[in-house]
Amino acid sequence: MSVDLQDNVYIVTGGSRGFGLAIAKSLVEHGAHVGLISRNQSGLDQAVAEIGADHALGVVADVGSRASVSIAFEKIHTHFGRLDGLVNNAGLATPNKVENLVEEEVLLQVQTNFLGTVFCSQLAIPMLKSSENPRIITISSASAWHYDEMSHLSIYASTKAAVERFTRDLRLEVQADGIGVTCIRPGGAWTNFSDGWDTQALEGALAAWKDAGTHMDMGMEVTHVGDAVRYALSQPPGVAIDLLEIRPNALTSKSIF
Repeated sequence: MSVDLQDNVYIVTGGSRGFGLAIAKSLVEHGAHVGLISRNQSGLDQAVAEIGADHALGVVADVGSRASVSIAFEKIHTHFGRLDGLVNNAGLATPNKVENLVEEEVLLQVQTNFLGTVFCSQLAIPMLKSSENPRIITISSASAWHYDEMSHLSIYASTKAAVERFTRDLRLEVQADGIGVTCIRPGGAWTNFSDGWDTQALEGALAAWKDAGTHMDMGMEVTHVGDAVRYALSQPPGVAIDLLEIRPNALTSKSIF
């Protein structure tokens, strides 16, 4: 049995593009309202225009800063008057071999991918306690468990593994408050996730990745992840999907890269 999301309010971090935007669109299509958080104002403006200002609010914030998140959450909560769920989707990666890792890039990935999940979850909990069906979703990555996703993403994969371990404790801690917690682990999908990556570092990662095998699991669309999140949020009170891994089931030649 699924629960109607009509008029529910959800915060989606990293909501201006990729998985985040697809998640937001899927929720709004089923009657929900969304607060989108991103570091990019122009991206948020475009996302809100696509979704519709009656159903979406975009707020600029750095999820790696607890103070920034606190201000953003208060704006969204005040605007909609409630909060029913949080989708911890914000994440980024910068490919590099371990011996060549750049300190600033390592810290940015840890702050955004892991600490962002921690801070957002922490600040959402008191707001969610008044919801009839409160939920927290954490978005992991197949890179945390599978070796065939992409090479030279050791820090990104490690932060996502940390997100999964954090989610286990979060689930146990908020059960008494009736908050359902789900970790969703997406596989490879066609997105703009690699936009802005250093060309030389990306070429090195692709070369190492191709050497590891000739084929990959690829072909999933961002809408599949959006629908998976909606499915998890629509579970009835007292029921929560613990872990949901969604991966493409199409063997694709790496030669397309």
